[in-house]
Amino acid sequence: MSSSSIPLADAAALRPAAQRTLAVRTVLAASLAAAVVAAALVARHPHTQTIITVPSHSTALVVLDLSASISSDTYARIGATLSSLAQSNGRYGLIVFSDQAYEALPPGTPAADLQPLVRYFTLPAHVAPGFAPTFPVNPWSSAFSAGTKIAAGLELGHTIAVADALRHPAAILVSDLDDDPGDLPRLVNITGAYRRDHIPLRIVGLNPSAQDAALFSRLTHGAPIVDAGTVTPGPHPRNHTPFPWTLVLVTLAVVAGLAANELWGPRLEWKARP
Repeated sequence: MSSSSIPLADAAALRPAAQRTLAVRTVLAASLAAAVVAAALVARHPHTQTIITVPSHSTALVVLDLSASISSDTYARIGATLSSLAQSNGRYGLIVFSDQAYEALPPGTPAADLQPLVRYFTLPAHVAPGFAPTFPVNPWSSAFSAGTKIAAGLELGHTIAVADALRHPAAILVSDLDDDPGDLPRLVNITGAYRRDHIPLRIVGLNPSAQDAALFSRLTHGAPIVDAGTVTPGPHPRNHTPFPWTLVLVTLAVVAGLAANELWGPRLEWKARP
């Protein structure tokens, strides 16, 4: 017997309570261990996604590449970008281009007005048996089948921003960046004009080649190129992590388990008789 033990005459009567306490503590300990492991696993996978942002309170112009070099493989990426814009609370203008450009939606158009365009870049959910799904024919399929001159789209965006005296204009180029080599001089001039007039230029790449991405990075002095990312209002391009609700719930479970352990398994206390 240890010198620190206190013999109790009714120890046998306390044995059921001791066994019950041991069982409760074992369950709580296992639950806490599972919650801690779950929290660690959730923290390792925060579902971070790269997004591209435009300055807050800006009037953004989406410059969309619909030239022949845009294959059906990238249509879904266009649809995802337009869908993201449509679900935002911003206002946008839309310019579509191939070797020429035209204004499809004026600046300040509510974001929701982009939603009808998403269906042109979304595969239908149901098709007839034996037929592979295909993208719907869009209004630009026949008119925009020529080469790619990205400068045409950017020049129209710059002209609209200056002529309409837009407040805090910004441009979002959505393209595979596979430009006509003969377009390079115009491209150098127009990207310089954007910098001169302090018009931010953001780029959403549609599977661009490394060479094309490097060229535009030089032309824009290192502007990040997001591969068909999500576009959202904000001050700077950044990495965005959605609020970790799962991690919060698991953490609350751990705290609740600790509190339950303190409530259901208090330490034995006693004091001397007066």
